[in-house]
Amino acid sequence: MPDQINRLFYGDNLEVLRGKDDTGQPNIPDQSVDLVYLDPPFNSRQDYNVLFAEKDGARSTSQITAFKDTWEWNEEASRSYHDVVAAGGRVAEVMLAFHKILGGTDMLAYLAMMAPRLVELCRVLKESGSIYLHCDPTASHYLKLLMDGVFGGENFRDDITWKRAETVKGNFGQGSKFFDRNTDTILFYAKGDSQVFNPQFRPYTDEYLRTFYKHVEPDTGRRYRLISMIGPGGAAKGNPQYEVFGVTRYWRYSQTKMKELIDSGMVVKGRPGTVPNRKQYLDDGKGVAVQSLWDDIPALHANDAERLGYPTQKPEALLERILLTSSNEGDLVLDPFCGCGTTIQVAQKLNRRWIGIDITHLAINLIKNRLRDTFGVDIKTAYEVIGDPKDLKGAEQLAEDNKYQFQYWALGKVDAKPLGPIKKGADKGIDGKQFFFDDRSGIAKQIIFSVKGGRNIGVSEVRDLIGVLQREQAEIGVYISFEEPTKPMQREAAEAGFYASPDGKKYPRLQLLTIKDILEGTKTVQYPLLLDATFKKAPRYRPSAATNLSLDLTEDD
Repeated sequence: MPDQINRLFYGDNLEVLRGKDDTGQPNIPDQSVDLVYLDPPFNSRQDYNVLFAEKDGARSTSQITAFKDTWEWNEEASRSYHDVVAAGGRVAEVMLAFHKILGGTDMLAYLAMMAPRLVELCRVLKESGSIYLHCDPTASHYLKLLMDGVFGGENFRDDITWKRAETVKGNFGQGSKFFDRNTDTILFYAKGDSQVFNPQFRPYTDEYLRTFYKHVEPDTGRRYRLISMIGPGGAAKGNPQYEVFGVTRYWRYSQTKMKELIDSGMVVKGRPGTVPNRKQYLDDGKGVAVQSLWDDIPALHANDAERLGYPTQKPEALLERILLTSSNEGDLVLDPFCGCGTTIQVAQKLNRRWIGIDITHLAINLIKNRLRDTFGVDIKTAYEVIGDPKDLKGAEQLAEDNKYQFQYWALGKVDAKPLGPIKKGADKGIDGKQFFFDDRSGIAKQIIFSVKGGRNIGVSEVRDLIGVLQREQAEIGVYISFEEPTKPMQREAAEAGFYASPDGKKYPRLQLLTIKDILEGTKTVQYPLLLDATFKKAPRYRPSAATNLSLDLTEDD
């Protein structure tokens, strides 16, 4: 496959992973990815026992509704389960065991949907690659068994516990009989023994310094600790035996090296008969090696600069640790559930190449805005979006396949924020909003949007939007459709008048756009722009040197 820039796929990640491009080449070839991070959606905030309820009609309507947009044991999940079992091997054996334990539950549906995706991720991962699966305690034990089946238990590396909060909103007042959960689990597996692993270090705590680095050299003022010089394993490990300050041991250093250490004042003798130790200076240390408990990276709070309002957004520091540990500059990172794009953001910042996949245009648009806000408008040349409608035919197909995804896409093309999906009748005639400032008052003005995916449009819809404009006290309304607006629609829109900005300029209060206008860029939303306030902006990143990275994906990579 020829060189490619970074890629952002819209679509089901299983279809993307199994799919091919326009030339017939795999979207993501075998053994082409250096690192995979995934945080698959899972509705663990619901009643734990709901996951294990059989589909016998006993579940409440509200419980069923809660899971309709996540994982549900239905025909699709059953087919996925049978496909995995039919393929045979360790994964099939694990899934058969799950079926015996769980039966036809939503938990089994979740595992049946995850299994083929993990198989594909194993396929695309290099022998030197690693995978980190982020989950919570509700399903982590099942996912670990599934990962053993896909990657092999021998390739399990760590069960990382991320302490995301000191405290969480408790349920004790409601009579709960369990400890509230303030941790997530990150399952870390390698593809093989040649994995990339760059140890990371945390700063020493004051308590650690007081406990271990309690010695100070009088002449230099340097703090140090004493470490053992005894060779672990003794003679069996080939350590030399000789006498130092009257003490004979198997030492980790040769006699020549030991003499150099003594002559340079690095060896502390201690009382007669005690084993001498070596100095380790504080200013020579890297810090404390990161281990499997990550309690130094808090979850994002409402006032954090990087928080964008996405419900499952992870802190960049968490992804930085993972990428720095298990990849190098220029490596390819894949996130098949990329959500608001934290993995992509961090990969770009750390000079990694990246591929992101998400099934919603809401996420794709959020990522595009996030990259632009962080790295500037030129970042759009460093990646391409695949699966986005590029012409009218593609837009029509999306509208036919999924009404809400079409709305997300259309609104994203004009930088508006979607409001849906909302229950029918509850959107009050509004599909999206855009906010702007055109004065120094600090009060945001709003533009409301109505998107029509059908072909039957008329003047009544324009009148309805004018009514919504008045009710919402919005400054501007925008009507987006496939069809060209009729003459009566244009006259009705003109009757709505103009919004006059403080600088004296006037903008049509009700504007009519077509999908063709948007795709061709011949017409766009007209409004005053002192500062666009629609999306919360990601902090601007200013690298020391710009680096353009391309993807070099080949079957042999």
